[in-house]
Amino acid sequence: MSVALKKAVKDALPLIHRLQIDSFKALLEKYQDFSTNPGNEGLERIEARFNQKETTYYLIIYNDEPVGAVRVYYSEELNSCRISPMFIHPDYQNRSLGQEAVQILESLYPHVAVWTLDTIVQEAKLCHFYEKLGYKDTGKREQIKEGMDLRFYRKEKHSHNQE
Repeated sequence: MSVALKKAVKDALPLIHRLQIDSFKALLEKYQDFSTNPGNEGLERIEARFNQKETTYYLIIYNDEPVGAVRVYYSEELNSCRISPMFIHPDYQNRSLGQEAVQILESLYPHVAVWTLDTIVQEAKLCHFYEKLGYKDTGKREQIKEGMDLRFYRKEKHSHNQE
């Protein structure tokens, strides 16, 4: 299995958009959360994020094929990174690609002390995925709509070589 992350360039945004739509389609249909689901975002929203100085998009590459993407929002002030969103096309899910992608992503920011993200409480599989990677439930919840809530996660990295 060969997973790699490739920093996205502006020309890749239509591909990222298509992968995002496909990847979030099932959750969009299930929860009908048209205001928050990344599967309902237009290309212009991805472009706006891409243009933020603190944002970096990476394509998740598997066997030389782009199969997903992840957006990282880096706060120098807080020495933290927020993952939002991260997705893998349904045809490539359940192959540990996401797990490998997160590990690679974290290794690209060795100086970062805190990683954060959120996911849907009702999606036990997604919660388990992040918990398996060392993300801890902060206890914070946000109701998006009846029957759909977000759970917030945090992972603290302890640097062994404090300067």
